[in-house]
Amino acid sequence: MSNIGSYEDRTKNFDWKIAEKELEFKEGHTINIGWYCSDRICLKGKADRIALFYEGFGGIKKQFTFNDIRLASNTIGKFLQTIGIKSEDRVCLFMDRIPELYLSFLGVLKIGAIVQPLFSAFGDEALYVRLENAQTRAIITQKKHLPKVRKVLDRLPYLEFVIVVDHSKSRVLEPKVISFDLQESKPVEEFETYPTKAESPSVLHYTSGTTGQPKGVKHVHYSLISQYLTAKWVLDLQDNDIYWCTADPGWVTGTSYGIIGPWSLGITQCILDAGFSAQNWYKFIEDYKITMWYSAPTAIRSLMKAGEKIISNFNLSSLRHLASVGEPLNPEAVIWSQKVFGKPFHDTFWQTETGSIMITNFPGMKVKAGSMGKPFPGIKGVVLNPKTFDPITEPEQVGLIAFQPGWPAMMRAYWNNEEKYREKFVKGWYLTGDRATIDNEGYFWFVGRDDDVINTGGHLVSPFEVESALLEHPAVGESAVVAKPDEINMEVVKAFITLKPGFIPGPDLELEIMNFIRRKLSPIAMPQAIEYMEKLPKTRSGKIMRRVLHAREWGEDIGDISTLEND
Repeated sequence: MSNIGSYEDRTKNFDWKIAEKELEFKEGHTINIGWYCSDRICLKGKADRIALFYEGFGGIKKQFTFNDIRLASNTIGKFLQTIGIKSEDRVCLFMDRIPELYLSFLGVLKIGAIVQPLFSAFGDEALYVRLENAQTRAIITQKKHLPKVRKVLDRLPYLEFVIVVDHSKSRVLEPKVISFDLQESKPVEEFETYPTKAESPSVLHYTSGTTGQPKGVKHVHYSLISQYLTAKWVLDLQDNDIYWCTADPGWVTGTSYGIIGPWSLGITQCILDAGFSAQNWYKFIEDYKITMWYSAPTAIRSLMKAGEKIISNFNLSSLRHLASVGEPLNPEAVIWSQKVFGKPFHDTFWQTETGSIMITNFPGMKVKAGSMGKPFPGIKGVVLNPKTFDPITEPEQVGLIAFQPGWPAMMRAYWNNEEKYREKFVKGWYLTGDRATIDNEGYFWFVGRDDDVINTGGHLVSPFEVESALLEHPAVGESAVVAKPDEINMEVVKAFITLKPGFIPGPDLELEIMNFIRRKLSPIAMPQAIEYMEKLPKTRSGKIMRRVLHAREWGEDIGDISTLEND
């Protein structure tokens, strides 16, 4: 049974002070996410409870109690202070899903510094852009990622410390590069957590937009209030749960609900860093008796593709509640999960900028397959007329998804980009950049992006960033990047390019260009298809008409092309 009451009951008389009271936080007092996720749980009598079961490549297994993560985060925090890292310095985490990633997240926050998690598959250029924008002072990484960091080190004067966690001895390896081995370090028992306040900056996540470079989304320690309560009510995390969030902490789901939400509740969570396969995932659920599973539609569709037969080889009866995030969850996936697991995946909608779940299929609420659900209690969500930005009151009308600002986890800024931040707010509403309809029962139904950002497997890719990188390849004259339909990922990156004189189109060049982007940006940003063109569609003023190419890929009406330059 759910422990959170009905949606209707929770919506009546809702107040975020419910979470403040449960977390024993009073306005004006210190609130530090690192302390709340470790020390406070120990003080509540759960010091010996397992906080983390970890399984990596090669069958490596580790486990950590809440006291272990308290000591480890203290030790990491103390080390960072020793080398001179101060409050509000940016510290980047550039690691695979190893325990040090999760422990360092808390350690950085405990000293009042700002944690900047980045996806470890990013290439050197994607890494450089984000470190340069944040003027990051330290990066914590692994030996395997050091070559990428070295490539950009000379161009980053603010980056003083490169800390490598998997060298056997703690020592200076080369200029700016230091080895830090947590296992060899003396555990720090007593540590004074930096007295951050509600509006002190905490996490800096980077997200992609239609134009320009990725934007740094700044969150604050008060976001804990939203993340704690949504984890408790939407993910329905209960005291004896074994929880698995499959998201990488390089993305916001992996921090809000892969670290902060569960650990602020004192919940045991599991991490699998051994690649994706249906066999691996089902065995992991069986081995650890996972009860709550938060995953992504791309993964669910991949499991569907693997078939139902394999499921009979595993005991998955421990599963109690399932939820999904990152991209639209197609109705077939909900129906499939009800059939094979005996329960549906509950879709949730939110963004890097919102910091916590905004629209959800609340536990106990009727699930409509394909619907995002209803706004979380305390969240006022609407769809706006795209021309007037006024709320649409008629059901089934397509509009822009928007929220009334003021929830605790809402971003406080785009890093050093006040103009873009202000553009997200119109007439007192926060604009998500997504479109939806609302039915006559108040359920939201996703329609699509309101911009050209590509959502591939739940990861947002900026066409501008890929186009810019493509132009650095010696063969590419011009480029345009759009989304292409895909059975598993819903959409993937497709590039249209014109070649410079002397280059011959062909599969070898196509592969070379794909790998160029993979190394420079990331596997996610790499085009899955390249089409060579004599010329790209442009307006008379010379602007590439990306929407014409997008419409062609999706079989949609091209619309008004009166501004298209003459052939």
